[in-house]
Amino acid sequence: MPKDAKLWKVFSLYIRLRDSDEKGYGKCITCGKVIHYASADAGHGVGRQHQATKFDEKNSHLQCRRCNYYGAGEQAAYSQEVEKRYGKGTWDTLVLKSRQVCKRGQVEIDTMTEYYKNEVKKLKQLKGL
Repeated sequence: MPKDAKLWKVFSLYIRLRDSDEKGYGKCITCGKVIHYASADAGHGVGRQHQATKFDEKNSHLQCRRCNYYGAGEQAAYSQEVEKRYGKGTWDTLVLKSRQVCKRGQVEIDTMTEYYKNEVKKLKQLKGL
């Protein structure tokens, strides 16, 4: 099991909740399909094998499983939506960031895990989920 597996689990839940409404439904970033957060993925524009952008909130969004798995992330549509949401140049910045070396220590992983656990709790309370 990767040392950041617990972090990924809670980060993924946070992303899916963040991108959902009060009933738990959100739109896939790439195809627009409305889907419940429990049935969705936290898809990445720049693949999650790149540690520097794996936990970047601008690089991870609610995505249907068809787009994430079978559409290989639908990177072209994903990059266009990132540019719309966060501004021109954001995609290029993520791509450059993904090329940086990133090695998280256990303390950083544990700190990030706790942060996202608290954020998940807040979102669930806010949305009544």
